[in-house]
Amino acid sequence: MRTYRTLAPWAALFRSGNSVTGIFGVVLGSILASQGLPSGDFAIITVLHCLSVMTFMFSWNALNDYMDIEIDRINRPERPLPSGEISEVAARRGILSTAIVSASFLIVAAYISHSGEIGLEGWLPSLAIWMIALVLLFNYESSSKLSFRMKDSGLPGNLAISMSVGLVIIFGAASVSDPLNQRAWSVFIVGFLYNFSREIVKDIEDMGGDKGRDTYAMRVGEERASALAALVLIAALAAMLAPFSPILQIFTDWHVAFVIPSVVTLMMVKPKLLASEHSNAQKLIKTSMQLCLIAFLVISLIPI
Repeated sequence: MRTYRTLAPWAALFRSGNSVTGIFGVVLGSILASQGLPSGDFAIITVLHCLSVMTFMFSWNALNDYMDIEIDRINRPERPLPSGEISEVAARRGILSTAIVSASFLIVAAYISHSGEIGLEGWLPSLAIWMIALVLLFNYESSSKLSFRMKDSGLPGNLAISMSVGLVIIFGAASVSDPLNQRAWSVFIVGFLYNFSREIVKDIEDMGGDKGRDTYAMRVGEERASALAALVLIAALAAMLAPFSPILQIFTDWHVAFVIPSVVTLMMVKPKLLASEHSNAQKLIKTSMQLCLIAFLVISLIPI
């Protein structure tokens, strides 16, 4: 019981549930690119990429809470930092430690690539993607003069978060040395648009505690922000269905049946936005996105 009480605040700070979804993204990307389960060294490297993403997300989530501690005293006082369950000093150590661990997993992947038939050149795209994510993290969270301070810049901040989430899929494709895979990039676009819309809705939900922050919702108001979120969701729907079209033929046309549950769930979002039920709206967006990604995973495992 004591161990649970010690670990529970850290699990909340790292948002371990959300971070573990990063593992799913990497696995999905690797399966999309491989059109099946990776094997041999690729399987080991994929696992290392999963662990690297998970710990990277631990670090980013903790840093986000650390930077938002004053806002969370209003919006989420039960969070580990504003509640005092974890000290700010301990949080800083946790942020740095998990970032180092994330890089370490990537270095081990480099060693395996270099030692085997893949070669170091097959690992370099993974390093590039990891560095892009690090740059996004710095420019999103940091208040340094060298940073673009995207967190308080409205839509650019939402775009940065959405880009970093979508890159997990490309990171997975890179784990099997195919970072330019068409199937992976098509799903990246879908995930990016889903997350972009959800970030806007989350900002609407947080308007009460976001006074002083220059979010898009605070800048233009609830109605216009909701309208943009709805437009982005329409784009997400189009991006979800387009790969099955006769023109693109990225996925087999009849496999579109697998994304129907996601489409139905997505259609339930607009009424929630119109009713200003933003918490329910963003939960539905998340559920629809999860159903969509699971559908693409299943599709990729079906023999051609």
